[in-house]
Amino acid sequence: MEPDPASAAVKTYNYLRIALAALVLLLFVSVALEVRAAGCLQPSISAYFYTPVGAVLVGVLVAVGVSLIALKGNTDAEDVLMNFAGMLAPGVAFIPTQDAGSCRSAPLATSDIPSTVANAMPALFVTGAVVGVVALFIARREGALPAMSAWTRGGLLLTVLVLGAGVVWFVVDRESFLRRGHGAAAVPMFLAVVAVVWFNARDVQQSIRQETLPPQRNRYVAVYRLIAIGMFATLAATVVINLATGSTSLVFWVEVVLIVLFALFWVVQTVELWNRGLRRP
Repeated sequence: MEPDPASAAVKTYNYLRIALAALVLLLFVSVALEVRAAGCLQPSISAYFYTPVGAVLVGVLVAVGVSLIALKGNTDAEDVLMNFAGMLAPGVAFIPTQDAGSCRSAPLATSDIPSTVANAMPALFVTGAVVGVVALFIARREGALPAMSAWTRGGLLLTVLVLGAGVVWFVVDRESFLRRGHGAAAVPMFLAVVAVVWFNARDVQQSIRQETLPPQRNRYVAVYRLIAIGMFATLAATVVINLATGSTSLVFWVEVVLIVLFALFWVVQTVELWNRGLRRP
């Protein structure tokens, strides 16, 4: 018997969400092994780029980006935000933080960072542009362009603006791009994810009011809201601590909490939508 396409689609949604949580586990195990070997902590998760964790860190961020883009959102707004976060994730990976830290189990041995970024980012810009053109071509061929929602049109415009701004920044002021690009990609990426979590709380509540979901699903509203508030507060704390202190470990632990909440969201959404794949009717 051939598999039911609808059932296979639901399983694909579930597996993608589980994969996002599994990628966080992969990163944490790699960092834990390095912490054990080095006997100390780097100032941030991003600083582990300069340790034996570097390959895992880059791989996880790229895989998270691809997964977020591939995963269809429950609403157009959620879909646009996930695509936006997924577009930024490889940038977070390819533009390392400037703080290499001093805690590592092996001598600092990195490639020429400016040369690496000079290769990786143009490749990312070209790929992003090609993917955008292909998406437009598919939408036009399927006759979906006239029926695009405001969120979808806004998402396409946002993609063009972000890619264009990135290219201009990269070409005009390479030094500033190398120094600030990591944070400039990481903060909006996580803000987009926070918005996704908050929208999930709103959408579940609306579905309950419209009686398309049973009242007992209201527990997910509270969970999503708590995760969104926790992520936003943690992200704000990370930015403030980075700017105001010279802590060598506090930023690390704040980032750990942020990433744990990111994984928790995907676990909760997987449980909620296990038999549906999407919340859309």
